[in-house]
Amino acid sequence: MATGTHSQIDWLGWLRRWDAQQEGYVPEREARFDTMFEAMAELLPASFVAIDLACGPGSISQRLLTRFPEARAIAVDIDPVMLAIGRGAVGTFDGRLRWVEADLAQPDWPAALGETQVDAVLSATALHWLWPEPLTAVYRDLGRLVRPGGLVLNADHLAFGPAAPNSARLSQRVLDEQWTDAAFAARGIETAEQWWEALSAEPAFASLLAERTARFAGKQRQESPPGFDVHVAALRAAGFREVETIWQILSNRVLLAVR
Repeated sequence: MATGTHSQIDWLGWLRRWDAQQEGYVPEREARFDTMFEAMAELLPASFVAIDLACGPGSISQRLLTRFPEARAIAVDIDPVMLAIGRGAVGTFDGRLRWVEADLAQPDWPAALGETQVDAVLSATALHWLWPEPLTAVYRDLGRLVRPGGLVLNADHLAFGPAAPNSARLSQRVLDEQWTDAAFAARGIETAEQWWEALSAEPAFASLLAERTARFAGKQRQESPPGFDVHVAALRAAGFREVETIWQILSNRVLLAVR
């Protein structure tokens, strides 16, 4: 648990607000998680080691370690604010959860894990931050980290490719309507911008926010992140023998890759 000024922070409250606003963008968020866990329950032994990749405040890790009492997890992210909230609100699950600071865009990120092989890697609403080259490199790294028979599960909006222009158009229209400020206000849900604005008003977060600004300096969000076809090709090139969508609503998918 944090000390000093940070001890005044309501870590659990901020995590709950984070989960609520994330569900505003992905109303099916819990269904995504459930699908990922059902795949793990079917395809992995009871005891396994998983990476929560680009973990944010640990929404996946918290649910996974509750669901699987014999599992261990490593939660990895670059964002000091997210990691602090996760450490403060979720903790270590009696030593079954480790938090790791690493930048997935840097080639040395696997060295920070403290593991040479894992059984599963999960990520949700996160890898769209990676540009095509580092995304492909991350998947190559996972091809070495994940044991044969292990899994990668990625839940995200993965855009339709050029062979499906009408599906892409329909999916984008739905998202454009669902993600407007007016749509959030009508449902009584904070937007991500409002969540960050509220957090920035808390003096106790000042040092963490300054560190976050420094870490994200020079990083840019993509207008058109790599789509479904790019993810599938990169995973197959990395040595994953089976890559399939196991849950989907338009471009909102859970992608399963089996090593």
